[in-house]
Amino acid sequence: MAQHRHKREAPATTPRPSRIPRSVLVSAPLAVVATLSAVTMGVLAAEPATNDNLLASSGTSQPAAGATADTVDDSALRRRSETTTVSRSQIRTAAKAEAAARKKIAAAREDRSVNRKARQLAEKVDDAVWTTDVLNLWDGPSEASDKLGVIGAIKQVSVTGRKQAGRTQIVIDGQSRWVTSDYLSAEKPKPEPKEPAGPSLGGVCSNGSSIDAGRASLYSIHDVVCANWPSVTSYGTWRGDGEHGQGRAIDIMVSGETGWAIANFLRTNYASLGIEYIIYSQNIWSVERSGEGWRGMSDRGSTTANHYDHVHVTVY
Repeated sequence: MAQHRHKREAPATTPRPSRIPRSVLVSAPLAVVATLSAVTMGVLAAEPATNDNLLASSGTSQPAAGATADTVDDSALRRRSETTTVSRSQIRTAAKAEAAARKKIAAAREDRSVNRKARQLAEKVDDAVWTTDVLNLWDGPSEASDKLGVIGAIKQVSVTGRKQAGRTQIVIDGQSRWVTSDYLSAEKPKPEPKEPAGPSLGGVCSNGSSIDAGRASLYSIHDVVCANWPSVTSYGTWRGDGEHGQGRAIDIMVSGETGWAIANFLRTNYASLGIEYIIYSQNIWSVERSGEGWRGMSDRGSTTANHYDHVHVTVY
């Protein structure tokens, strides 16, 4: 008996999978890789170049080649620290300046208030006094007050009626000031008479006297004595002995207090007049022993010999 072979049929509900060509399986991953490479190259090409100058000015240090991401640049930290310190210092300085400015403003406001009250008091009291001497002006009555200038003698000022610690409040040019009370007077003081000017070098001899001498400095001595003491008209120069014979001595014929006034004036101005020594009233003064002042002399037996009736001057 012949055997029959029957074909096996696949279930109708299970489709047979299709076969994907091998070329497709290989080319697809390569395409993905090529696409990613192109994108990466595009990004790199689009990234702007790094500017070294900008890096330098930014204060940010770039890590050296081969350094890890955790490496810290010490110099950059120091620079940042210094920048922070300067900034804080500037802030403190600005704060101090602002505080000082506010203090000045507050002081100015207080001064305006004090001055306004002082003017009101002065108008209410309606009284004025005179200064009897040059006075210091103070901003308050206490010893710790600040000096704000001076006011001259015989000046009229308004008073507010306030007195404290020996000082009186006055108003000058609308400003409140304090002065020592003892130097204020209700009556205008009379100015003290000026003292006549003392003798001085120079001047003109007007009494007609003259001399003949061997030194120019003797003519200067005659002229200055004549200009300051015109009452003295007699002078002696040449004589046959000693320094008079050498032409470098002069006798100023005078006595009493006038003689001392002339002798001391010549002593004070010895350098300008070329004087070596002076004798008067039995006393001598010399440049060589100037530190000893006037020195007494031994008695020579007469008024003239002891120089009581004239001032003797010897020049170099």
